[in-house]
Amino acid sequence: MPAEAANPAQRIAELELQVKILTHLLQVTKTLNSALLSASLRVEALLDYIMDAAAEITDAESASVLLWRTTTQQLFFAATTTKSEESRALIGKTIPSESIAGTIFREARTVIVDDVHQDPRHYSRVDEDIQFVTRSLMGVPMISKNRTIGVLEVVNRRQGTWTEQDEQHLKVLAEEAAVAIEVAQLVVALQKANNDLSELDKLKNDFIAIAAHELRTPLGVILGYASFLQDEATSPEYGELAAKVMNSALQLRRIIEDMVNLRYLKQKEAELERDAVPLKTLLQDMKYEATTLLDASRHKLVLEPPPDEVRVQVDRLRVVMALNNLMNNATRFTPPGGTITVTWQVQGDEAWIIIQDTGIGIQKGDLEKIFEEFYQVEDHMTRTHGGLGIGLSIARALVHAHGGRIWGESPGLNQGSTFNLTLPLAK
Repeated sequence: MPAEAANPAQRIAELELQVKILTHLLQVTKTLNSALLSASLRVEALLDYIMDAAAEITDAESASVLLWRTTTQQLFFAATTTKSEESRALIGKTIPSESIAGTIFREARTVIVDDVHQDPRHYSRVDEDIQFVTRSLMGVPMISKNRTIGVLEVVNRRQGTWTEQDEQHLKVLAEEAAVAIEVAQLVVALQKANNDLSELDKLKNDFIAIAAHELRTPLGVILGYASFLQDEATSPEYGELAAKVMNSALQLRRIIEDMVNLRYLKQKEAELERDAVPLKTLLQDMKYEATTLLDASRHKLVLEPPPDEVRVQVDRLRVVMALNNLMNNATRFTPPGGTITVTWQVQGDEAWIIIQDTGIGIQKGDLEKIFEEFYQVEDHMTRTHGGLGIGLSIARALVHAHGGRIWGESPGLNQGSTFNLTLPLAK
């Protein structure tokens, strides 16, 4: 009986640990997602962040990234979490192709070794050079666009042996790391080619394509785990934790959708299918789309719909997309429990939509910049609010495509914000 009673408690503890790890993975994904398009991104800082995350989610003593140098056809150490003087000298050193890491890279598969001293592939020269003792090792290939670019490995699990969950978590991180590293290297190339603005714009679009396509795979894994955890919830408290993971994953999916939409808008003019649409319908669509996000953040929405006769000549889908981005912005920057008020008015041959929040506000100098692509009021590595800084840019592009206007207003920090947009009335 005691053993049976312990099983549910043990199961709950295991699931809670998974929630914690998945939450951490989500945060890593968001940070990489925001950082990989930043013009100030440094490869060294990115590698250090990946290393710390790899060691933490697998409970390992150390982690390393080895990258493939195409000019010499060799694997070399690009980063390691071991911070000793000897370890710093390890950066740039190459390893043989017949080593464990070489096998992982060459065969593009995971390798787990619980006792490296029993494996003839173990390259002990590394341990000797940095005065470190490797006992166990797990490594996964880093693959971007169907090409292996390196190896992510963790060393010496602190407790027990490597598990299938350790492997899955490391694979997710490796997929994200591969994308981020390739994009980071591309950023460096962009900075050197800064004078060629047309090439800069083309490569920035490539960033969006890489991130949107490659991040879908790890996000799918996270969504699958989160759904499983919700189904296995054994208490309301645990169910709420799992729901938070799911909501965060869905928000991340929205970010990826924004990236795809921005790329579409930049490649060609928005193709609008205009109809005479009741303004009431647009606001109802917006409210429906925002319900889940509003409930999760405990925001209050105040909305008085206009009468049916107020109609605008617009593409319903595109305008709702713009309104959703404005609502998403308001919920992100308004503390839980805050109020978002949506009002409307008719001015001449235009309908105005006004979205007002009780959030953190905007400094006067940032009011114009917030509509620029990828602009962030907060530093990308230290900011507390999610997003890539493209939602408002997309909203502006869609409103301008309709011949409308959009602008922001705010009395200042911690005094809320108001976003106004205009649309042409139907004749």
